[in-house]
Amino acid sequence: MRAAVLHETGQDKLDVLDDIEAVGFGPGKARIRVRATGLCHSDVSAMNGVLPQPAPFVPGHEGAGEIIEVGEGVTNVKAGDRVLVCWLPACGQCPACRRGQTQLCLAGFMNAGIPNFRRAGDSSDVFGFAGTGTFAEEVVVDAACAVPIPDDVPFDIAALIGCGVTTGLGAAINTADVAAGSSVAVIGCGGVGVSAVQGARLKGAAEIVAVDPVASRREAALRFGATQAVGPDELPDINQRLTAGEGFDYVFEVVGKSATARKAYEATRRGGTLCVVGAGAMDDQVQFNMFELFFDEKRILPSLYGGGDVLQSYERAIALWRAGRVDLEGMITHRVQLAEINEALEQMRSGVALRTCIEI
Repeated sequence: MRAAVLHETGQDKLDVLDDIEAVGFGPGKARIRVRATGLCHSDVSAMNGVLPQPAPFVPGHEGAGEIIEVGEGVTNVKAGDRVLVCWLPACGQCPACRRGQTQLCLAGFMNAGIPNFRRAGDSSDVFGFAGTGTFAEEVVVDAACAVPIPDDVPFDIAALIGCGVTTGLGAAINTADVAAGSSVAVIGCGGVGVSAVQGARLKGAAEIVAVDPVASRREAALRFGATQAVGPDELPDINQRLTAGEGFDYVFEVVGKSATARKAYEATRRGGTLCVVGAGAMDDQVQFNMFELFFDEKRILPSLYGGGDVLQSYERAIALWRAGRVDLEGMITHRVQLAEINEALEQMRSGVALRTCIEI
């Protein structure tokens, strides 16, 4: 079958091969025919080594498709079911799951170190990013990673819900719990950022400022509910104009860089909330002094995968989409075939795309 493979960490292009096999099928597993997958910035971060991932590997974790077959003991899905791919499934048994913090379950991360592809010619191992690897025609995953979706949800919409939408909406709704009438700034307005904008709008924020260096993304953020959109250099000025320099009630950092996290902290009012959504590198250190942490009493809240039960978050996103309360179709700005995957990477790196859908 065809799949897009990164041979070595640090390479900037993928190699679309036709000799890849999905492996690991057996009890507790599901084989999925991938129909659509989104390109998430986390895929690029894994390619360049910011996020740890063994290589060679097939990127992609924001996907949807149809169940081809299921292994012994699988009861949540059956052949023919339409599903989205959950890259962080909950085991239901670990301490985090028992506390109700299923988004902190580590079971899914363990799959990242287990090969789920191989080269047909030499049988060499190929990993799937985050234990999935949806830049492929088929993928074998734990059955818990295959979440059924209603028939009226298109595959491209379901794919977005599998990561970016859930992450951004959840940051605003679950983690930060934005208060009605509040002021919000969102730094970084790609797919996750505009989802955070939509989440803040749903929660009733009065002012939502989108901050991004790319003009097309700023324009898009306004369509998704931002009240104003500025470049990064304009953030201090708009902070002064809207809050008299006090700072925003909520600031979302959706870039994953220490420099933007520091700017986000400075743009947050005393007693306000900084919500860290971007996935950054382990060696990228952000610095705060002990006095400001004590004196400013700003809440720093990291948000992993939307900060809540992902299955409930999926259901909520579908309900909001059906009701017309969130715009998911508009987030897909580009579409390519798997053979054109490197074109999609350039669209993301240049900032012209909110989300590119790879149709497989």
